Order: sequence, then structure tokens, then C-alpha cells
Amino acid sequence: MGRPRRRGRDVHGVLLLDKPTGASSNDILQKVKRLYQANKAGHTGALDPLATGMLPICLGEATKFSQFLLDADKRYRVIARLGQRTNTSDSDGEIVSERSVAFSAADLERALESFRGGIKQVPSMYSALKHQGRPLYEYARQGIEIEREARDITVYELALIRHQGDELELEVHCSKGTYIRTIIDDLGEMLGCGAHVIYLRRLNVARYPADRMVTLAQLEALVAQSQEMEQPLAELLDPLLLPMDTAVEDFPEVNLLPSVGSYVKQGQAVRVAGAPKEGMVRLTVGEEREFIGVGQINDDGMVAPKRLVVDPAMND
Repeated sequence: MGRPRRRGRDVHGVLLLDKPTGASSNDILQKVKRLYQANKAGHTGALDPLATGMLPICLGEATKFSQFLLDADKRYRVIARLGQRTNTSDSDGEIVSERSVAFSAADLERALESFRGGIKQVPSMYSALKHQGRPLYEYARQGIEIEREARDITVYELALIRHQGDELELEVHCSKGTYIRTIIDDLGEMLGCGAHVIYLRRLNVARYPADRMVTLAQLEALVAQSQEMEQPLAELLDPLLLPMDTAVEDFPEVNLLPSVGSYVKQGQAVRVAGAPKEGMVRLTVGEEREFIGVGQINDDGMVAPKRLVVDPAMND
């Protein structure tokens, strides 16, 4: 007896969604999944409800490579309110202290410099990090403080855009695992006045182009057009997707002969002349360079499949 037919579409690729403020990343993910009528979808690192900007959403087989975007560098624009500290380090929280703003330009530059480069950061209690299977923010809402270890992060760039009155605007290019709210809270304490985030926008993830971002309103308009004009949904929505291998485009490519690729698709490690000596690789097959997944160089110097794209023909 065959498996029940799924009601959604088998659609594969990466959508660069311009997340609106006030919504959770999971709410946005579910809306995109419904609009695309996709069988499978996942996002690549949540944005706070307050935040806007680039939220790559992986559909179908692209979800297998979303982890690699979680590990990617990010770039943000943030505006901080000086003189007030909140319990969540952003404007969604409650004010816990108010102090005067009285630092010099030199004080500010010294403080900013201390956050550049490799630093250690203690994540906020209002983060989604898990403790015993529950996100930290659940404990925080119950008034429970969990001890957190400082984590190594890298701030590649921290640029001062504007300091006007009680507002401070910065642009931050940082490594994975960086909490912008925590940087702002720590900066406010270093300046002696307190601070919290009132605006946060993610400008970039990895090397994805900002001009390929689309909004929910644009997607909804295309779905409405599809219904009104009786056009196939795929014709209007699918061209907005980027190829699934863009999630791993920074991995060195190993191009396989079709005969060798068949062994890899069966889960076997193979030896390939000219392959890197270590690390993760992007696997393609034939002159067409068909993307079939990612592999890892094992201890024997062979290319071992790690995550592979499922051949649709195998699901028939």
C-alpha cells in the first residue's frame, strides 16, 4: 500500500523574506509555507519580533542546508535608546533603570573599540538558547535566572552611523551567535547610562543580495493574482526562489563524474582527484554541474556524503 499523497507542493529553493516588525520568525515561516503551498519549510536563524530584514526561508530540499546559513556572518543596522535599560535589552521589555547620558565622543569611541574583533559575550536571558530543552526566555518570564557561559563571537565591523541626543545608530557585521541586544546593553553599561534597542534591521546574511528580498505583501499580491488570472502559482512565486545550493556556495566544489556520483547518491565515500584535503565540500555531477548535496572529507581523504538532495524520481 502506497504512502498517502501529500497535499502541498514539492518546491525547492531559498526565499529572502523581508521580515516585518511585530511578528515572530516562526509566524512568518508558516505564512510563507502556506502561500507557497510547500510541503516543507524552515528558516535560518530567528529574528526578534521587534526586528525587520533578511530572513532566508528554505523550502523543500533546501531545508537540509539551512544549518549552514545559521553559521553564516550577519550584518545589522541598530538604533539604541540611551539613558534607559530594559529587562529584555529592547523596547519590548520593561524599563529597569534610567540614568543621565553624559559621555564624550572619545568615551564612545573607546567603548565601541572594546567590542571590535574577537570577544566573549554572555547571551541574554531573553534569548532562544535552550536550557534543559526549554528556551531561556521562558525561564526569564518566570523570574528564573539561569547561569550562562560566555561564548566566543567576532565583531568584524562596528561602525558609528549617528549619535544624536539619546539615540545611537550603529552598523554591525558579526559572526554567528552574536546577540545585538546584548552588545547594546553591554555598551550602555560601559558608558554608564544604560541603553536598549529600539530598532533592529538585518541587512545581510552571508553573501545574499539585499535586492532579492521580498515582502509578505508582495507574496500575497502574487497569490491573489494567481487566483484572479487563473495562473499556476508556480509561475509567479517560484522565480523568486534562489537555488538551494546558494546556502553552501562558500564550500569548495567537487565535481563528480556521473558514474562516481551514483555511488555518492547511494551513500558511499569516493576518492576524487584534486579534492580538498579536509572540510566540507559542495557536490555537483557532470558537465551540467547538477547540485546533489554536501560532503565531507573523511580521515582517509575520501569524499563522504553528508547531506544529499533527494532525487524526486525516488519518491514516485
